[in-house]
Formats: sequence, structure tokens, C-alpha cells
Amino acid sequence: MTTGDQTAGENSISTSGWLTAAEICPSPNFNERPPGCEVSLLVIHNISLPPGEFGGRQVHDFFTNCLDCDAHPALADLRDLQVSSHLLIDRQGQLTQFVPFDKRAWHAGVSCFAGVENCNDFSIGVELEGTDDTPYTESQYAALARVTKILMAHYPLLNPARIVGHSDIAPGRKTDPGPAFDWHNYKKRLS
Repeated sequence: MTTGDQTAGENSISTSGWLTAAEICPSPNFNERPPGCEVSLLVIHNISLPPGEFGGRQVHDFFTNCLDCDAHPALADLRDLQVSSHLLIDRQGQLTQFVPFDKRAWHAGVSCFAGVENCNDFSIGVELEGTDDTPYTESQYAALARVTKILMAHYPLLNPARIVGHSDIAPGRKTDPGPAFDWHNYKKRLS
């Protein structure tokens, strides 16, 4: 694990697609975006492994296909799954990046936004360590707003109207980031 290429500036995206302020923990679970597909959507998720437990390395292990699914009964259903997200923001606001932003992370699954399916093709996925009903931390909101501003500056098609929760693009299948996520607080920080 390394940190991003610092030559591009402390709070920017390097030429190789890594956030310079993030810990880098490369995931094998990604591929190329379809030709001509530009980043134009930000999807906010939540995750905790085991569910409701914070602070461990299980999310990192899950996104890098190293999760010990026998370590806890709640992890058994994750066996053989290959998923990833671009970025994780833990409860302290620390950033870990798993997939370069220019690549297609496997975070959204079956999804649709504005009539266009397969949101992984054109989106960036950010995971917040949390659950649908556990309030997110001040550090997480601050980090998410900072990262969002960097992403919007780097990807001109991203704007506040194109920031959604996983539940918005996969209704009935996904509920995150859940009712505990304060959209007003977050969006206010972007202005």
C-alpha cells in the first residue's frame, strides 16, 4: 500500500488516475470504461464489514479479494464476489483508493440513471464506512465534500445534479447511503 503520486499536488488527481491524498490499495476488480464513455456521475454508497462494525481492514480485504469469509457468519454470502469501489472514506475521514478514477470499478451493479443503464460505465463510486441508519461523521462529510470538489474540477460533466445514492440508481435493490446520510449538509458544503 502506498500513497498517491504527490507530484500532482496534495489535493488533486494524478495523471494515472489516483487521488494524491489517498492511501492506495489496488483492487483487481476493475476494467476499462467503454470507448467514449466519460465520467459523469458520482455514486455514494455505504459499507461496513461485518455489518455494523467499523474500523477493521475487512472492506479493504473484500475489495482486493482477500476477505476471510469464514471469520464471521455475516461474511459467508460474500464468498466469490468480486466487487470494488473507487474510494473508501472511513469514520475518521481517511481516504483509501482501490481503482483509478479513469477505470471502471465494479460498485453499482444493475443500475440506471436518467434512462442510461450500467452506471459503472460512467460513474465513480465512493463508499462511506457506515450503515443506512448510523449517522455519518463530521470527518466523513468534510472528506466527501473535499473529494467531490476535486472530482468536479477534474471531470467537467460531474455536477451536484449528477451526484446520487446507490439507492437512486438501483431502487428496490439497494438502500444506501440510507436515511442517516444528510444530503442537505453534504450539498451545502459543495457551494
